[in-house]
Amino acid sequence: MQITYRDIVIDVKKGTAVKEILKSEIEKSEEKVIACKFNNEIKSLNFEINKDGNLELIDLTSKDGMRIYKRGLIYIICKAFKELYDDIKITIDYQLFHSMYCTTDNLKITDEVIKQVTDKVDEIIKRNLPIERKVMTKEEAKLFYEKNNTLKGKLQLDLETKKEVTLYYCEDYYNYFYGVLPINTGFITKYSITKYQDGILIRYPNEEHPNELIDFVDTPKLFDTLQEYKSLHKFMNVNTLYKINTIIKAGKIKDYILLDEALHEKKIASIADIIAKNKNIKLIAIAGPSSSGKTTFAKRLSIQLRINGIKPITISVDDYFIERKDTPKDKYGNYDYESIDAIDKTLLNNNLMKLFKGEEIDAPTFDFYKGTKVYDGKKMKLAEDEVLIMEGIHCLNDELTYLVPKENKFKIYVSALTVLNIDYYNRISTTDTRLIRRIARDYKYRGYTAEHVLKMWPAVNKGETNNIFRFQEEADVMFNSSLIYELCVLKNQVVPLLKAINPTSEYYSEAKRLYSMLSYFEPIATEDVPSNSILREFIGGSIFN
Repeated sequence: MQITYRDIVIDVKKGTAVKEILKSEIEKSEEKVIACKFNNEIKSLNFEINKDGNLELIDLTSKDGMRIYKRGLIYIICKAFKELYDDIKITIDYQLFHSMYCTTDNLKITDEVIKQVTDKVDEIIKRNLPIERKVMTKEEAKLFYEKNNTLKGKLQLDLETKKEVTLYYCEDYYNYFYGVLPINTGFITKYSITKYQDGILIRYPNEEHPNELIDFVDTPKLFDTLQEYKSLHKFMNVNTLYKINTIIKAGKIKDYILLDEALHEKKIASIADIIAKNKNIKLIAIAGPSSSGKTTFAKRLSIQLRINGIKPITISVDDYFIERKDTPKDKYGNYDYESIDAIDKTLLNNNLMKLFKGEEIDAPTFDFYKGTKVYDGKKMKLAEDEVLIMEGIHCLNDELTYLVPKENKFKIYVSALTVLNIDYYNRISTTDTRLIRRIARDYKYRGYTAEHVLKMWPAVNKGETNNIFRFQEEADVMFNSSLIYELCVLKNQVVPLLKAINPTSEYYSEAKRLYSMLSYFEPIATEDVPSNSILREFIGGSIFN
């Protein structure tokens, strides 16, 4: 066989593992190499070359590398729990600040439990045990699951496109993770396990700082919002993909769709009630990361406010950009439109204060083609029974509305905080849910390919980190826009778009990761989605359009 590594063609014997072919490169790498890409597909270092192709190494400074590191760490912790407390089930709930929150059934988390688990994890890591991928035919797997009475990785049996079933073994412990794992336990070096709330907090590095743990930043409002939705869906018995797929196959999903949408409406109504009770509120500021459904949320909130006798008026932050020639630039010399300094904060605040006093203003409209504000005679005035609604990435940052007294503004954080897990050990990333929403929306309304969205997504995430996430706890209330059934609907639109990405593309592995995950979801027809649903913002057919 011939492989190409960094433009160098290397002759290799068929069946040779990557860890042997590039042994010297792996050993001398400044950052720890944890996996590889072969022809743009992510593979283990144990992957054996059986055809010609291009080979890359994946280290911990990449998103893919850090994903594999986190999977390995969680695998080891699950093994430690199994060895210490055989009958206890651990559930990977959701991600917080560079950490994962987990809970256990029938085990109270104490300092002693934390110490025992940490000692056991340290021991497993120190022994540098191999993690081996074992493959069974579906016939063998059926016998395996009958004999062992386990659900670990059982979803693979139901997937028609999957001809085999895979489990990862470390000694006699086995589990399944939806993605590549490290080839041994010694790859995990930096981590911590601490008690948090009623569960445990698993901390790990990130790709920017792969060799250190970043201090944990507590986000109690975010945690409470996640807990609220987790409890509701656990009560509905739809907290895992296996359960929702079972409901779909039984033809009962419509009831759950209506229940899920009713939860949204109830929450929006309660937010409107809070606002109505506070006569000082003049400005409702809404912010959230990309594809959170902020537009539909704002429209549904407006309806609930009107029921409370309040008339909402929209003011757009986008109309208050400073002149393009004065716009700050990033380190590459490009205009940084996401910087808060790209907003004419002085004009915005002066106009807001005039409106609150009942005065009339000349409302600007920003001409994005010319890069300047235009005054075309549009006037604006706020009546006693009216309130302003303003949406934008900086709306939770008090610097944007520095003249507005705290008692006059109500800040809302909107995000799709996914609480559905694939199974007890594999969670669905909130970021992935928003990305899948974005791919569907941008294709339908902007004509962008999935590859285009994947290309721009890292920059979108960076802007969210700098301008939104660090202010999320400043919100007066949080709204979780996720829907337990949405990926079953989005699958129909997004999988063909992801599969259209050419295997030669640098975004192919990311596309394959996403459509492989979506392949486990039973489909739900678009027609079953209510016309006022937040999901309609991404698939079309919204009553608000």
